Order: sequence, then structure tokens, then C-alpha cells
Amino acid sequence: MKKELIAAREPKSPISELFRTLRTNIQFMNTKTGLKSLLVTSTSPSEGKSWVSSNLATTFAQAGKRVILVDCDMRKGRLFSVFSVPPAPGLSNYLSGVNSNGESGDTRIESYIRKTEVENLYLITAGSVPPNPSELLVSEKMAETMQELEKMCDIVIYDGTPTNLVTDALIISRNVDSTIIVCAYKYTKIDDLERVKRDILNVGGKIAGVVINKMPIAQKEYYASYYYGSSSTSVSTSHKKSSRNKVDFAARIKPETQENSRLYNIDDSKNSEEDD
Repeated sequence: MKKELIAAREPKSPISELFRTLRTNIQFMNTKTGLKSLLVTSTSPSEGKSWVSSNLATTFAQAGKRVILVDCDMRKGRLFSVFSVPPAPGLSNYLSGVNSNGESGDTRIESYIRKTEVENLYLITAGSVPPNPSELLVSEKMAETMQELEKMCDIVIYDGTPTNLVTDALIISRNVDSTIIVCAYKYTKIDDLERVKRDILNVGGKIAGVVINKMPIAQKEYYASYYYGSSSTSVSTSHKKSSRNKVDFAARIKPETQENSRLYNIDDSKNSEEDD
């Protein structure tokens, strides 16, 4: 388990508090329909998508939920390194029916689910790099697998691909209850974010909001955020004349990283533009 899985290594840290806030907000957004599956995607690489998905999955597991985290990035999946497990066999091997040695693989999805060091958290790695990742994800077997996984646990979290590069995440977004988009402060282009939002909605997906990662924060503000040894989390809601509703959930994290992350509801894409 790498240091980046901070929700497990340092559960009392401000970063862990941030992810617990994110978990709670996502749950509140799906109280009527219930939340059984969630996709985490981004616009481009290096925005922190896998970091968010792995730590978010950890906080769900810490809340007593039985969680299966699935790495759907069959091209450059990295969750195996986060949890220090072998990369294969994984999702691609199960869907293709071929193991890492080129032989017929196990036909039971249970054989590809790995226990992690985090209690209640299980992992399906991306597996061997296949020549046709998109075809595997759009297959009927993948749709059946997603339904089967939901029956086996309380929530399934899918770590998708960057949406601007390939369409893999769009394929998954059609069959999950909700999607969150991870972007990076002063790195993600607003046009890219609007395009990803539009593409997900066009295929019938639902979007919970946007997590803005790598936001700078003054060290003095960081220390001011502590209260009896824990971090403070600010929640503010603003209603505008156009009836748009933007909810901003902000939490402070380590001064040495000088970052801050937020979750925005993007009922209107202009919300993100105003805060860019």
C-alpha cells in the first residue's frame, strides 16, 4: 500500500476528512435512488483521478460499506501499484477469457477480486493490456459483470480513463448510478470540462459533480483550519438569479502539498467557469 492511500494511512489527517466529506456529499445526492455504482473519471491524465477513486473507496469501506474498486483503465491502469498487488489477472483477462499467459482464464468473476489491506475494500485490477479495451467494455459480458458486482457488495467504484483521450469512461458512465469528474486547478481547461460533461450526458450518464484537485492554500490558512487536532470543513451554498445552485465543499490538506480540493455541483457548466 503506497503513501498516496492517505485515507488508510492517516485517517485523522485533513485530507482524509476531505474524502469523508466527499463520500457524505455523494451519498446525500443519491438518497432517493440509492447509490450502488460510481464512476470516477477526468478530462486528461495527471489530474488525480486514481488518487481520488482509491481514497474515496477507502472512506466508504471505513464507514462499514463492502466496496469493490474496479480499475477500468486497461491501457495504463495503476491501482495495482497503489494497493501493492499483482497487475494481472484482472478485468481485461476476465472479459476476454484469456489469462496473462495467453491461456484460457477462470470464468468466475470472484477469482479476479482481490482483498486489500483495507478492511471491507476489494480490488479488481485492470489486468493485461488488451488490443481492444473499448470493445471489451461495451460488450454484453461487461454489462452483466457490472450487475453481478452490485449484488456482491454495497457499492462498486470504477476508476475510468481520461475522457478526452478515449471513450472508455463514456461507455461505463451509461451503466453506473452517478459519475464524478476530477480536474486540476489551473491545469484543466474549461472547454475540456464542458466537453466531458456534455459527452457523459449525451450517452445517458448522470453527473454528481466535479472534484477540483491541486488547489493552492496558504500555510497560515492550513494551521488555522485545525480545531482540537482535527480539520475544519467549510460548506457554502449560493443561489443565483438563474436558479442555478452551486454547492462548494472545501477542506484543507497538508501544507507541504499546498493543495486544496473541492466538489462542485455542475447543474450548469458556467459554475465551473466562474471559479476557474
